[in-house]
Amino acid sequence: MSDAIADIAAIVVTHRSTATIDECLVRLRAAAGVAQIRVVDNGSDDDTVAVVQRHAAADARLHFVANPDNPGFAIACNQGARDSDAPWLAFVNPDCLVEPDSLQRLRAHGRQLDGNALLGVDLVDEDGVRDPAARRRDPDFAAMLRSPATASLGVAGNDAQSLQQVDAVSGALLLLPRILFDRIGGFDEAYRLHAEDLDLCRRVRMTGAAVVVANDVRVLHLRGVSSRSRPLFVEWHKHRGLWRYFRKFEAPRHGWFTRCVVFAMIWGRFPFAALRAWSAAQR
Repeated sequence: MSDAIADIAAIVVTHRSTATIDECLVRLRAAAGVAQIRVVDNGSDDDTVAVVQRHAAADARLHFVANPDNPGFAIACNQGARDSDAPWLAFVNPDCLVEPDSLQRLRAHGRQLDGNALLGVDLVDEDGVRDPAARRRDPDFAAMLRSPATASLGVAGNDAQSLQQVDAVSGALLLLPRILFDRIGGFDEAYRLHAEDLDLCRRVRMTGAAVVVANDVRVLHLRGVSSRSRPLFVEWHKHRGLWRYFRKFEAPRHGWFTRCVVFAMIWGRFPFAALRAWSAAQR
């Protein structure tokens, strides 16, 4: 199949994304391989909706779904997937700025893996610094109790490999075949914010499919632009997502004492993380 064929649906979930959504959509509209663009807005009260509507009026490939409130990232991703029918799905954060060939090259890698893989990219910030969330191990909360050093999930990039197999990639930009997305039932909608990408990657691997990072596809990620407007809300749901992940994948292997200690570890960290996030947002 030719790489020139447009068969990718790009799904973008927005919330107070005025700062980056215009440039994000300009780039997605110019990206090779994109057949459909679906923007699902989660109750933005800034100019995000107006920007998206302007793009929708100029490009028939772009459909807009407006949620009256914020039901969460996972729900919105699934909405966008259901509203499209292209055979490949690319979930792209509004603060990710793709190059003209980023998604086309990512899809080409996916085809080399017989469509049995979820793929992420080499995410970098404006200074070219790699995002450690682009390559991660599964969290092991029980192991963190014994050795706090295991709390760091980042895996070093291996530039000798164009495709590097990992446990998890970042949900900021990932691509997978629709058939694989449907097989695992999409995103787990019980997650509101954060950890839903770790969950998705783990369930992909449980089917026997691979999770890989395309080290030769680099994308600029401006990181957390919309999160800065509600730092306490974001931190609350981040910790809630981590607790759900533990309960879903690890808790059945541990007794009540370990479960209680992990609960205390996760939620004991919350006040300090929330304070740091709030302080950073004030700068």
